[in-house]
Amino acid sequence: MWRVYRPDALWALEDEELRARLDWYYDVMENRKPAKYVLAATLEVGDDVWSMSLDELWSLHDRLGAELDALWNEARQEYRDARKPLDQWYREAAQTNFLDVKSAIVSRTVRSCVLCERRCRIDRARSRGACRLDVTSRVGSYFLHIGEEAPLVPSGTIFFTGCNFRCVYCQNWDISQREHNGVPVTPEELASMAIQLRAEGARNVNWVGGEPTVNMHVIIPAIRELARRRVNVPQLWNSNMYMSEEGLRLLLHVMDIWLPDFKYGNDACAARLSAVLNFHPTVVRNLLAICRRGENIIVRHLVLPGHVKCCTFPVLRWLAENCPHALVNIMDQYRPEYMTDPHGPHYSDRFRELSRRPSQREIEEAYLYASQLGLAWEKCTR
Repeated sequence: MWRVYRPDALWALEDEELRARLDWYYDVMENRKPAKYVLAATLEVGDDVWSMSLDELWSLHDRLGAELDALWNEARQEYRDARKPLDQWYREAAQTNFLDVKSAIVSRTVRSCVLCERRCRIDRARSRGACRLDVTSRVGSYFLHIGEEAPLVPSGTIFFTGCNFRCVYCQNWDISQREHNGVPVTPEELASMAIQLRAEGARNVNWVGGEPTVNMHVIIPAIRELARRRVNVPQLWNSNMYMSEEGLRLLLHVMDIWLPDFKYGNDACAARLSAVLNFHPTVVRNLLAICRRGENIIVRHLVLPGHVKCCTFPVLRWLAENCPHALVNIMDQYRPEYMTDPHGPHYSDRFRELSRRPSQREIEEAYLYASQLGLAWEKCTR
């Protein structure tokens, strides 16, 4: 299984700093530890979760979440020569378990949707939410991605269509803003995609888009199916991190590594360029919750032309002060796309400051500032 790697990413397998900062991810990736969802599947539930009220489900969820955290911490601390065999974890999986509770909650939540911070409370089984998606999830593509950060390559990416952001420079606008471009999928079909990717050599299952948050009602049951099929593979959340508190509670016990995109250093830029309100407090709240748990995390920040001082510097400073154990990818590959491409059909002169690539000076300023702050950025930046 572990044979298909991009040659220039092989070094990431042996790099001591990467292994230390992404310890849980590496252990699950190499089948030394069970993924979080495998642990979650061992927590038995005796009740009929589908007959419980939403309040009862959340109460049960939080009790089981505390149990899962204890199991996870135990698994993290086990010495490798004394670890519990993976087969033993699988044998202990319960018929009705913690993942069923999460599935029951998310199926209710999407009927008055508060999965993301837009909190539109629309019944997506009847009409489209603020994300412009109904209850059907669609996949634009899935494949082994060799363009991700070195520790993730090859990454088993599953690209959902649709998004809760309206980024004027989106490089994936053909699927993020055209939600019907994809093929409808069920949880069972998603699980089959993940299993295929793992068999082909994927180091992880990379839930991405568009935006995966608004597809959580299909992703979580798919993860439940992975546990049922006895598959162990790290779960990676590749997101704009604009999920609600409820959404994050559902994700914390099933994601093994986080790949958030921390786009902006303030709300004004977020509102103007992505048509989203209350961006900074929401993303900071979610990142704090993840970082305080000591989760494995790689934070991406795309350097936008003309936005180094208002966005890049504040983002990097916040990470240094609040999430120093994170790996950081300072991305220099911005190019004008969608509404910022002067040669494209969607161009708007309102965003002309983004109609160029970042200058070399802007990129070097970002790198220098990250080094001065002591951030671990060089090994994940390409």
